[in-house]
Amino acid sequence: MQNQIRILSTKKLLSNQKQFLLNANFNLLEADFIKTESKPFEINTINDNLIFTSQNAVHSVLENAQELLTNLKEKNVFCVGLKTKALLEENGFNVIANTGYASDLAEIIALIYGKESFTFFSGNLRRDTLPDFLKEANVKFNEIEVYETHLTPQKITTPLDGILFFSPSGVESYLKENKIKKEICFCIGNTTAEALEKTTNNIVVANQPTVENTIIQCINEYK
Repeated sequence: MQNQIRILSTKKLLSNQKQFLLNANFNLLEADFIKTESKPFEINTINDNLIFTSQNAVHSVLENAQELLTNLKEKNVFCVGLKTKALLEENGFNVIANTGYASDLAEIIALIYGKESFTFFSGNLRRDTLPDFLKEANVKFNEIEVYETHLTPQKITTPLDGILFFSPSGVESYLKENKIKKEICFCIGNTTAEALEKTTNNIVVANQPTVENTIIQCINEYK
C-alpha cells in the first residue's frame, strides 16, 4: 500500500478490534465523541417483561438496582444487540428475544407479545422508534431512564480516508466540529447511517450491527 489509509474511529476501540485495522496497515486515529454514564433512578412499577436496547442500560441497572435484581431476573427480557444479550445472560437474565435493531424488536413485541406489559430501561438520547411503535400498537409499557449520553465533540485536523461511526449521537457529535467531504463513513447500522444521509452519500453499513463487522467492512473497502 503506497499511502497508508487513514481511519478515524469515533470511539476508542478494544485492543483486539484495533488490531484488525493495524494488521491491515491502516493509520488509526481514535477519539470518544460521546460519553455515557449511569445515573440513579427509581423503579416504582415493574411490568411483566423488560426491554434493554443497549449495554449501557444493563450496566446501570446492575449498578443501581441491586436490591431489585432478584425480582428483575425473574422477568423475561427483550433486547437489542448480541453483546447486550450476552451481558444480560452472563448476569442471570432470561433473554427470550434479541434483534439487531429496535424497530425489529418493537415489531416482534407488537405482533407476538402485544397483550403483555413491558418496562423499558433507556437513555436520555434514545431514539423514538421503539416507544412510538409500542404506543401505536397499544402495548402497555413504562419507561425508566437509567443512563445519560453526553456529546464530546472535538476538532480533527488530520486528513481522513474513512470514519467509523457507532451511533447517531456519535455522528451528531462529530458534525459539531467537523465537516464530511470525501471520507467514506462506515456505520454500525441503519439508524446510524440515517443520521448521515443529509450530509454524505459515501456510506457503508455493516452487515451485522457489531463493532467488528463495521471494521471488516472498512478493511474490505480498501483492499
